[in-house]
Amino acid sequence: MSNFITSVSGPLDKSACVYFFAWTMFFFIILVIAFVAEMFVLFRDFKHLTRMNMITGIIMLFNIFLAYFVNRLLYTMCSKSLA
Repeated sequence: MSNFITSVSGPLDKSACVYFFAWTMFFFIILVIAFVAEMFVLFRDFKHLTRMNMITGIIMLFNIFLAYFVNRLLYTMCSKSLA
């Protein structure tokens, strides 16, 4: 029973850091796409934009950036601690 508990909750090896790296790359790609889309909307519909639309776009970009940054931070912590 002790072997089972150790295998389930024991420390992981460095290959587990790939999980955070994959999410980092995913959120970076989404961030670039969202930024380009926001710029496109900003320049195309500039006369019809409301303040709420602009704030919503900024909050969306900030949330995606935060997800990217957190996963990048977790990947760095994981790779440095398991070196």
